[in-house]
Amino acid sequence: MCFALNISLGSVSIPFKVTLSELFLGPIQNESWHYIIWNYRIPKAITAILAGSALALSGLLMQTLFRNPLAGPFVLGISSGASLGVALLIMGSSIFSGLAAFEIANSISLAVGASLGSFLVLLAVLTVATRVKDTMTLLIIGLMFGSITSAIVSVLSYFTSSEELQQYVYWSFGSLGDLYWSQLALLGVIILIGILLSIASIKSLNSLLLGEHYARSLGVQLKKYRYIIIIATALLAGSVTAFAGPIAFVGLAVPHLTRQLFNTTDHKVLVPAVLLSGAILMLLCDMVAQLPGSANVLPINAITSIIGAPVVIWLLTRKRRMLF
Repeated sequence: MCFALNISLGSVSIPFKVTLSELFLGPIQNESWHYIIWNYRIPKAITAILAGSALALSGLLMQTLFRNPLAGPFVLGISSGASLGVALLIMGSSIFSGLAAFEIANSISLAVGASLGSFLVLLAVLTVATRVKDTMTLLIIGLMFGSITSAIVSVLSYFTSSEELQQYVYWSFGSLGDLYWSQLALLGVIILIGILLSIASIKSLNSLLLGEHYARSLGVQLKKYRYIIIIATALLAGSVTAFAGPIAFVGLAVPHLTRQLFNTTDHKVLVPAVLLSGAILMLLCDMVAQLPGSANVLPINAITSIIGAPVVIWLLTRKRRMLF
């Protein structure tokens, strides 16, 4: 229902019954509506589903790994690495001559730059993970990587031109409507791999809720599953950031929202639940950001926080306790 409603709303109003007919009964007679639905609305809705699901699941993985309710999908610096890659691509040309030799306005080049930045930070985190046994220390190191990359982005922003800075700021707002079908297929495959790795780690995730010592007593290979969880998070959060920009709040709040709604900490329930909840929340936020009947589109980053934060606050105060 949310999927069909999302498709029917936008700058061009398409009746909900017409949308359902297009989806389930075949092409409609209005060619312009048919073109809008299949070339703009459906790819954007699928992007919202993939992004919401991936960010929510990656947030759940990080909160469980670090046993920290404030952990989100970007605590390891993955998003900051992607931002650095895009910043070097967009703003580096005015500082380092010849660095951006290709068309920076191309969304594919931005995705490549973000992916490279995320991958380099991931390599650094994995290298550190081989030397660090304490999970909390790894969390602090991940935050330090994020601080370093953010500082470099700030330096680039200070020296860049206003046009390039504006382009970077627009990218940082996040966008769900810039992907083609080929890009969606690649994003879907990467997210699917991350989901499969997460499913394979469910037993160890449940064990980690009771502490690392208890998990070891159950025979869980913590070092192995720490790598798996970090890689899964990097695939889920890094791919979304690369293709849709940094989208805040969803990864932090949806796991808490899901725990309260389902009243459980069992990851056999939470993993599919956060996938569904994240997708629904992102579809709803995209409907609001679209401003139905208007050609303007609000930044998805702002909408996710404006809508989601009050809901989580209300739910937590009503329950009077937080499951974790």
